[in-house]
This record gives sequence, C-alpha cells and structure tokens, in this order.
Amino acid sequence: MSGHNKWANIKHRKGAQDAKRSKVFTKIIRELMVSAREGGSDPNTNTSLRTAIEKARAANMPKDTMEKAIKKGAGELEGQSFSEALYEGYAPGGVALLIRCLTDNKNRTAQEIRHTLSKYGGSMAESGAVSWMFERKGIITVAKEQISDLEEFQLLAIEAGAEDIKDEADPIEIVTSPDSVSDVKTALEENGYSLSYDMSYIPSNTLKVEGSDAGKLFKLLDILEDNDDVQEIYDNSDIDEAEMEALAEQMG
Repeated sequence: MSGHNKWANIKHRKGAQDAKRSKVFTKIIRELMVSAREGGSDPNTNTSLRTAIEKARAANMPKDTMEKAIKKGAGELEGQSFSEALYEGYAPGGVALLIRCLTDNKNRTAQEIRHTLSKYGGSMAESGAVSWMFERKGIITVAKEQISDLEEFQLLAIEAGAEDIKDEADPIEIVTSPDSVSDVKTALEENGYSLSYDMSYIPSNTLKVEGSDAGKLFKLLDILEDNDDVQEIYDNSDIDEAEMEALAEQMG
C-alpha cells in the first residue's frame, strides 16, 4: 500500500479525514457522473459505477442525491460535464505523485495543481515522467475477522484471478489486474465475504521518506486533497507508520 493510502487510513481512524461532508459528496458526485457517462447507468454492467455507488453509500449519501448524479452523468438530466485528468509531479524528498482529477476545466485545474505543488515544495512533471513508475490495479480489502481458514481464503482468491495477497495487516489486501477485479470480488462475495474494493495505481518501487520531508509531503497531500477537482493521489513514498501516527496527531 502506498504511503498516501496508509496516511489516509490513519487520518480516518483519528477522525481527521473527510471532516467536511459536503466536500466528500462533491467528489463522489463527480465520480458517479463520469462513471455513468462513460459506462452507462446500470451498475450491474458498469464496474466503475458500482464502485462509486459503494463509496456513496459508505459516505451515507442520500439515495436521491446519488440517483440524480447518475442520471446527470447518463444524460437523463442536465448537468455539468466532467472529464478525467491525470497530472504527474514530484513532492518534497523526490516522491513521485500521480494526481487523478475530475474537472470541467482542465486548464484551470492544471494551473491550480501546478501552483499548489510549487508553493509546497513540489513541482509539476511532464506527461510520462512519473506514470511509468505505477501500475493500474484493482484492490480488494477484507477484514481478517471474517476469515477462519486463511489458506482456503487465499486459494479462493487466487483461483478467481488474484495476483497478490497481502495478509500482514488488517484488513487483508488482494491485488488484481483491472480486468480481474470483478471476478475476484464476485467469487469472494458468493462465499459470504463482505469487502470493499477500488482501482488504484501501485508504485513499482518505493522511496524512503522521513523527518521534515515526511511532514512537508503530508502537508502537500492535505492541500491537494482540499481541491474539489482532486479525486485521488497516488505516491511512491515509504514512511514508517509510527512517524505517520505522530504526524497525524500534529496535523489533526
């Protein structure tokens, strides 16, 4: 799991993540709209829409808000048109960043991202300068308490198409190719497991970051996350979890 995902999980446990409910809804609404526009309004045949709906439910989004966003995306209701943009950059300490955005104005968003990176010790990178370090993967997580036989669980996931299973932490993390995530998810659910899943970018190599660079990195990530256009940030940092906990205390 990348440094940013760990950081997000720690902040969530401490109640600092997603403190502004309206901002969370704004991001999920865009995800619902774009997913519905690109793959249709039926979550049974549109994996990305199904993922966005699960995020909406987890955030306790009202059903009518969710349905309206899907209809706007599918063209059944009038609404803004958002498109995906993936920006590449560097953070303090030389950490590589992929910043996934959904925006109605790519020029404005690019300028805002460039300004934020520059102001907080990072820089924008040319297209392709960073993206080669990351692979697009499906990530499925399952709480350990559900698993009575780990070997049987692993075999089930592998037979369904899992590429890697990381069982050191809780929840267990299953890594799949983008094409296999739906098959693995279905196999686990049919065997009674509750899970969450998402698409992510996994770094091929990580970079050790500590001390002041770690503090600057997380300050930058917090500022970027505060931008409504930013959906996810992926990075290749490797930071000690105890240090992250301490930073979360300071920034929370």
